[in-house]
Amino acid sequence: MEKQAKQRPGRLAFLWENMSGRRIMFFVSLFGVLVYNVLQLTVPYFSGQITDLFLSGEEAAENLRLHRDLLYTLIAGMVGMTLFRVIVVYLDCMGFEHVSQYTLFRIRNILFDRIERQDMTFYATYRTGDLMTRLTGDLQAVRHMIAWVLRMILQCASLFLATFIYFFCMDWLLALCVVALAPVIFFIVYRFRLQVKPMHVMLREKFAGMNTDAQENISGNRVVRAFAREEHEKEKFDKINRDYADTARETDFTWLKYFPWVESCANLLPVILLVTGGLFIMSGRITMGEYVSFSGLIWAISNPMRQLGSILNEFQRFTAASDKIMEIWYAEPQIRDPEDAIDHEERFEGKIEFDHVSFQYADATFPVLRDISFTAEPGQTIAIMGETGCGKTSLINLIPRFFDTTEGQIRIDGVDVRKYKLKQLRRNIGLATQDVLLYSDTIEDNIAYGNLHMSEKQVAKYARLSAAERFITHLPEGYSTIIGERGTGLSGGQKQRISLARALAVQPSILILDDTTSAVDMETEKEIQEGLKNLDFPCTKLIIAQRISTTRTADKILIMQDGRITESGTHRELIEKQGYYWELVKLQTGLDREILEMMGKTAGEEV
Repeated sequence: MEKQAKQRPGRLAFLWENMSGRRIMFFVSLFGVLVYNVLQLTVPYFSGQITDLFLSGEEAAENLRLHRDLLYTLIAGMVGMTLFRVIVVYLDCMGFEHVSQYTLFRIRNILFDRIERQDMTFYATYRTGDLMTRLTGDLQAVRHMIAWVLRMILQCASLFLATFIYFFCMDWLLALCVVALAPVIFFIVYRFRLQVKPMHVMLREKFAGMNTDAQENISGNRVVRAFAREEHEKEKFDKINRDYADTARETDFTWLKYFPWVESCANLLPVILLVTGGLFIMSGRITMGEYVSFSGLIWAISNPMRQLGSILNEFQRFTAASDKIMEIWYAEPQIRDPEDAIDHEERFEGKIEFDHVSFQYADATFPVLRDISFTAEPGQTIAIMGETGCGKTSLINLIPRFFDTTEGQIRIDGVDVRKYKLKQLRRNIGLATQDVLLYSDTIEDNIAYGNLHMSEKQVAKYARLSAAERFITHLPEGYSTIIGERGTGLSGGQKQRISLARALAVQPSILILDDTTSAVDMETEKEIQEGLKNLDFPCTKLIIAQRISTTRTADKILIMQDGRITESGTHRELIEKQGYYWELVKLQTGLDREILEMMGKTAGEEV
C-alpha cells in the first residue's frame, strides 16, 4: 500500500491544519494564557507595596494615618485583579475546550471517511480493534493535547519567564539564586523523556491488541459458546489485560522514579529564597516588601518545574497516538480513480470480458488466478463452479475492483474497468455474498441500503424476487422488524435472501452472487431462480454455486481448478465431456440415467 503519497507534516502542523475554522479562537485562548500569567504577578506586587508602605517601612505609621485611602485602593486592586483573573482563566479554559472538541469532531469525521475509502488490502493489513483504537483512544489523546498540554506548555513557560523577569527587575542576583536549580530539573526531565517515549508506543499497541481481542470475542460469541470456550477466552483476555495493565503501571512508575528528584529540587527553592533573601534583607540589598513579593511568587518558579514531567508524559502519549492517526490519515489506497477516468453516468449494458487475467495477492507467494479468459454477453447468466480455494471469489472480486489484476484486462462494455470511476463502476454492480453482513436496523432499511429513497412497495417487490417476502411478513413487525447486529435472530438462509434483495434493489447491470443460496432449501432456491429469470431490468449474472440445480440453466458454466478455467460450456456440453462437472452431477444426483440421456444414449429428454 502507498502509505505516503504526499509528504506528511509534523504533528503540530497536523493539529493546526485541523483547527481550520477555530484558529482565531485558539489564538485568543493562547493570548488569554499570557494575560492570566501577567495577572498572577499583580497580587504579589500589591502585597509588596502594602508591606513597604504600611507595615515595615520607616514611614509605615504615617502612611497608614495619612494615606489610608491608598491602602484601601491597593486591597481593592488585589481583590479586583483576583476576580478578573478568575474570569480570564474560566473563559480561557472554555476556549481551549471548544477548540479541542471541534478539532476532535473534525478529525474523527475525516478519519472515518479516509478509512471508508480504503481498499481491501488496507482492511487485510489493519485489525478492526486497532482501527477502533485510532478512532477513540488515540483521538482523545489528540484532544487532550489541545485542551491541556499546549495550554500548560504556554502557561508554564510564560509564567516562569514572566516571574523570572519580574524577579530580575527587583534584584538580579536573588533571581539567579532562585532559578539556580532549573538546569538540574531540566536534565532530569530530559532523561525521563528518553526513557518514557518507547513505553508509550508499546502501551498504545497493547491497548489496540486488547481492543482487537475484545471485538473478536464479542462478534464471535456464538462460536465461543458453541465450543464452550468461555473460560479459555476469559483467561486469554485476562492475560492480555494484565499485560496492558503491567505496561501502564510501568509507564506511570517511570515518572515516579524521577518525581522525587524533581520535587526535591522544587522544594529547595523556598529554602534558597529564605537563606539568600534573609541575608539580602539584613545587608539592605532588598526591602521586606520585595522579599514578600519574591516569597509570594516562588510557586510560579517551582510549579512549572513540577509540571514538566506530567506535560512531557502527556506529550509522549500524544506523539504515539498522533503517529497512528496520521498513518491512516495520509494513507492512499492503491485502488482509486485514475486521473483520466471515463465519466460514464449511463447504465452499463453489462458485457464482461476477461482477457488473459492473472492475479496474485500482495502477500502471497503464488498467483491465485492464471490466464483467465471468458466473455459474458449482456443478459447472460454465467455460473462458476470449482473446489474450495480454486479462486472463484478472487475472480469476482476483480470485477468491482476490490483488487486489480496482476496481468491482463477486465473489460465492461469494451472498457477496462480501471478506466471507470469507482463510484460509477460499483453503482452498476449488485453483490451478494455467502458471508452476509446485515446492519442493526430494520429489514426495510437493510434491503434499501443501496437506495434509501426506495418506496415500501419497491422494497416488497425485491423481497418477493429473492423469496424473502414470505418469512418477512410472518415477523411481528414485518419490514419494520429490527434485526440484531450482523443479522442476529435470522437463519442463514433468511439472511442470504435479504442480502440478495439488497443486491437486486439497486437494479444492477451486473449481478454477482457468491454462493448466495447455499443456506436455503431446494424449494426456496427454485423460487429464487424463478425470480431471477423474471427481473424487469436487463442484468448480466455471475453466479458462484456448488449445486447443480443452481447452475444447470446457466448460459455458460465455468469450471475452475487451481486458479484456471479447465472446463467451459452449457450443462449438456459439460456432461458430454465427462470431466469434473460430469463427476459432480453423478455425485449430487446419484443417477447415471440422466447422464446417459444427455449423452444421447437414451431418449434425450433433459431433466
